[in-house]
Amino acid sequence: MRFPYGLADFRKIREEGYFYVDRTDRIPSIEAAGSQLLFLRPRRFGKSLWLSTLENYYDLARADDFDRLFGALKIGQNPTSLHNTYFILKLNFSVVDPSGDHPAIRRSLFDHVNTRIEHFLARYAPWLKQPVHLHPDNAIASLQSLVGAISQTPHKLYVLIDEYDNFANEVMVSRLRGTDRYQELVEGEGTLKTFFKAVKDGAEGRGIDRVFLTGVTPVVLSDITSGYNVAKDLTHLDDYHDLCGFTVEELTEALAGVLAARGLPADQGPGIMELVRRFYNGYRFGESDNPQLYNPTLALYFLDYFSRYGRYPRQMLDDNLAMDRNRIQYVARLPHGETLVNAALNDAEPLAVAQLSNRFGVQDMLTAPKDPDFLASLLYYFGVLTLGGRDALGKLQLTIPNQVIRKLYVERLQERVLPDYDDQVQRRQVVERFYRTGDLEPLCDFLEQRYFTVFDNRDLRWSNELVVKTAFLATLFNDAFYVMDSEPALGRGYADLLLRVRPDMRQYALLDHLLEFKTVSLKDVKLTSTELAAKRREELRTLPAVVEKLQEAATQLTTYRAVLERTDGAALDLRTHAVVCIGLERLVW
Repeated sequence: MRFPYGLADFRKIREEGYFYVDRTDRIPSIEAAGSQLLFLRPRRFGKSLWLSTLENYYDLARADDFDRLFGALKIGQNPTSLHNTYFILKLNFSVVDPSGDHPAIRRSLFDHVNTRIEHFLARYAPWLKQPVHLHPDNAIASLQSLVGAISQTPHKLYVLIDEYDNFANEVMVSRLRGTDRYQELVEGEGTLKTFFKAVKDGAEGRGIDRVFLTGVTPVVLSDITSGYNVAKDLTHLDDYHDLCGFTVEELTEALAGVLAARGLPADQGPGIMELVRRFYNGYRFGESDNPQLYNPTLALYFLDYFSRYGRYPRQMLDDNLAMDRNRIQYVARLPHGETLVNAALNDAEPLAVAQLSNRFGVQDMLTAPKDPDFLASLLYYFGVLTLGGRDALGKLQLTIPNQVIRKLYVERLQERVLPDYDDQVQRRQVVERFYRTGDLEPLCDFLEQRYFTVFDNRDLRWSNELVVKTAFLATLFNDAFYVMDSEPALGRGYADLLLRVRPDMRQYALLDHLLEFKTVSLKDVKLTSTELAAKRREELRTLPAVVEKLQEAATQLTTYRAVLERTDGAALDLRTHAVVCIGLERLVW
């Protein structure tokens, strides 16, 4: 089996027999939805492949290829009357360089548009009777000339714009005058606003019949509304929930094909799918309780590796997704962002919003972060939070979708709390000792000396037990060895933290670990900070408040262990750990 990892060319996928999940049955619905459409999904979620599918379906120059490309697909059995009837102008704003000042960005955008028009003219020369004039210094004039020429033909233009918000987002998140450059692009007669005005004008009976935009956030659209206020947003409509992304059934079938092709036992499938689910599943879009989706890029990364080598990739996070950590960093830098980003790690109390925000203009970025719904919505659009259901009030709960995204949060927190090389070296030493032996003493010493001292910052010191759990999670996190479960459901309760050895790593000297955390205040133990620091751990363990909490945690661990022994049997080599934190300063177990 061939998996199109990193490949978004529909034609190549179909002609060369790559794995393909058919979504072409949505084409009639999209035609009926409107003529100018917007569809947002996180980065690397299959948007470009969908645009390539539309490009091949509607391109009048590819009419002879229709049966070969689409005949075996759902739309091929009942095509719409519009197939292969359009000129196609496809733009990709992700190639526009965002690194310069406004004139440099304008030049990069104009160069891209003019280049695509040049390719257009070469492709469609037999159909065009009126000359098109290219304006090197004004691609908007080039576009207007093109639309004018198309209006003299019996055909219309379909404009496809991929990652329409990409370079604007990059400008926004840049530390180097990002907001200033962005304002120049969209304010007044800025380049972006003028460009989309030209698209809107061309769609008013002047040659442009349909427009399909893809992107990650509605940042640009909210700022160019006066220039382009006609797009219908499909992002949250249930009909298009799984337009991009894989379902569990589709991925299970693909994995079964890989196992068969490699001659591996089919009964390995459920165990592999469980690992894949934890790392790559969890995305949900739309207003209803839709089934969770797998990130297609991550799933194809795994399937491609496994089909080649018959084993799991050591690194479950594809490097193409690692840059999303910059998006988390950006939100953390906004007013009140640090508190919200850290709170997102609390699975016991998911972030909740009354509704998702849909305005992300530059002024909103500078003023609206006072509203936590705004910040949480931005993380949702970036793909580092997803819809997790509703709370008792009916508010939308936003949760971290899976293990690879949790890793991005953890790595950012590690860099914030343990920025020095020596800190990371010592962290690795103490956690690897804990992995092998379950010895908590070096780990707790490290947390007391290097980690808790940072939590004088009010943005980090947001609650007691959560701080302790997050400290252990951030310090112990290692997805090369473990599947890390925060708040796993065990029977009728929820444990604090479970480190389950990855199936492919069980041959090594790694133990499974289950930790339960409790906290007591200085007032509870009737000690000052100075007195607490002076006491040995043996003395702290005898304090009545600590004894009570240790016993409470031990009782819970006994119950959780029984559940794990029933469900996992001999698969786990489990160690349990009851940990009490005193005043966010000392740890005992």
